[in-house]
Amino acid sequence: MSTFPITDKTGITRLATRGVYDREAIYGVLDEVLFCTLAYVRDGQPFQIPTGFCRMDDKLYIHGSVGSSYLRAMASSKCPVCISVTQLDGLVLARSAFHHSVNYRSVVLFSTPELVTGNDELYRALETFTNKMCPGRWADIRKPTDAEWKATMVLSFKIEEASAKVRTGPPIDDADDYALDIWAGVQPIKTVRGVPEADPDLKAGVKVPEYLR
Repeated sequence: MSTFPITDKTGITRLATRGVYDREAIYGVLDEVLFCTLAYVRDGQPFQIPTGFCRMDDKLYIHGSVGSSYLRAMASSKCPVCISVTQLDGLVLARSAFHHSVNYRSVVLFSTPELVTGNDELYRALETFTNKMCPGRWADIRKPTDAEWKATMVLSFKIEEASAKVRTGPPIDDADDYALDIWAGVQPIKTVRGVPEADPDLKAGVKVPEYLR
């Protein structure tokens, strides 16, 4: 079982038993969560950008317009970044206000951006991203034109320094509070894909594809 090395940035110090360094577990969270927060510093000013992403092998990918100022700045400077994701799994409702919590799975990784220039990698990244957001979609849509490819920038981030933090289970109350007449437990929270809503300008006769049913 492969694990990431514990570094001064990735080592979990607060509630260290919740720390996870297993590569497969970390990749599982990255593959499930749809959006990440990308943090970096430019000219002494910190920035945080929420964005969609995907993973291929040992790299994380984001994309956007070639006109994006932050993408161009990161591509040229190759500045250090911190990328985080969180999947909220439930509200942990304790008997006391102090011991309320949440069940979650989070990942924090540290890397540097690399501009993706190879056509094969670009194509695979956009295909993987599209299918992550909507499994089966890439095979059903018009593929990008040459002009659209030229208008798209993709950055990759090698995943070498990463850790996860996970909380599961019921609330942990003070011993005396277990006798209180207060309900306690976990309210699960899930991301659910709803019923598709057709574009008002959808061509007549076009049916909802099976992968959306």
